[in-house]
Order: sequence, then C-alpha cells, then structure tokens
Amino acid sequence: METLQSQVLITSRFEETAERLRQQAEEAGIRLIPILREGSFKVEDVELALEKAYLASEEEQVILLAGETFSEVVQNKLLKVIEEPPPKKSFILLFRSKASVLPTIRSRLPIRVLERESEEEPLELDLANLEIGSVYEFLQRHNRIGASEARKIVERLLKAALASGAYDLDERALDTFRDGVRVLDRGSPGSFVLTAVLLKLLAKRRRKQRRS
Repeated sequence: METLQSQVLITSRFEETAERLRQQAEEAGIRLIPILREGSFKVEDVELALEKAYLASEEEQVILLAGETFSEVVQNKLLKVIEEPPPKKSFILLFRSKASVLPTIRSRLPIRVLERESEEEPLELDLANLEIGSVYEFLQRHNRIGASEARKIVERLLKAALASGAYDLDERALDTFRDGVRVLDRGSPGSFVLTAVLLKLLAKRRRKQRRS
C-alpha cells in the first residue's frame, strides 16, 4: 500500500494522521509502531526507534515518528536506518513544516503535504506597507509564541514578502529565514526569531520614490 511506504508527511494534525495510518495498517495486516512526542523528538527517541527497527520480525511493520521539532542531530541519526531499513520495516515521519526537513532526508524519502495553504489564518501584517510600528505591535502580540507556530509564521512571511515585490531579498536575506527555521528546530525562542526576520524585512524594504 503506497500510503504506508517510507515517507515524510507534512501535517499539523498529528493525532488525526496517526489514527488514519493506524486504520490503514490494520486493514493491510501491517503493524504500526507509533513513537509520537508532543515536544521535540529527542536522541533517546531515535534510540527507541532504532531498537524497534532492528528487532527481527516476520510481519510487515511501519514505525511512525512525530514531534514538534526534529533537530539536525536527530535527523542525521535517522539517516542510516532510513537509507537502509531492516527487512519488513518502513518509516513514516510526521513534520509540521517542509522547511524543517533536512536536504539529506529529502533526498531519501518522498514528501507529501497533507494540508493546503488555504487553511492558514490571516498574517496580521501588511507586508506591502511594513512599518516599525506595526512590527512592534505584531511582536508584542506574539511575545510568547512557541517554536512550531513561529516556524509557520516565518515561512508565511517569506512567501508574502516575495509575492509583494516590496523587498530586495538577496541570498543573505533569504539565509535569515532559513537560519530562523533551523534555530527554531534547536529550541530558540520563537519571539527572538520573529524579531530577527522582521527587522531584516524592514531593512530590505524598497523605499518608494518621492515625486518632485
């Protein structure tokens, strides 16, 4: 069954997705082994997954891994078993964000996005007319934001900024967004990353020419 092959699924609905996969596995006579974490997926969770993977089994098994964040260390520790899984074992990884998936994982597993962007809430910022005052108010409203929500906002800010045509975003500016996602996966405060990204946008905003 294609949906139970090794892959990365991008979703904000971990429990719902896990239950759907459980039902599909049951119907297909495949054992689903879930390792789901509400917080970060940690190194010890990888060790548990590897222990499950290398246990000999006569039945097909799918090991389902999910967490709010997967650090670079965690993803790198999964590389070998993903690239060369033991017999009758497959891996499905649930990520909140496609940008969080390392290139090394992307090159080894197909990625499917389960939710459409049309479901996103309004950004609460006018990117075409960004000003320091609106940035300050936005940051005040999100001063206790979690890493997962901050990551979504960083991605949406970049998309909206590119679509607006109001910014000179060179590679160094784009790196600010990429680095923001990476440090969020390592546990950096969401408000800190949002501040850095929005200050970069303010610095890169194209100024309108005044008519003489």
